[in-house]
Amino acid sequence: MSFSSLKNITPLTFYFASVICFVLANVIRNQTLSFYYVLLVLGLIFFFMGILKRLRTKR
Repeated sequence: MSFSSLKNITPLTFYFASVICFVLANVIRNQTLSFYYVLLVLGLIFFFMGILKRLRTKR
């Protein structure tokens, strides 16, 4: 996956992906603790990518 394809993704898609990661992390919290933390970090990354994308497209 190239970085040029990330330019076409809307900020809402990043927010939606972060919500999915947070929900999945809370569902599997008791089963696999390491995967829980991986999903939390991914959710934060997607959230901040959505914020950055929104700030860049607003200008």
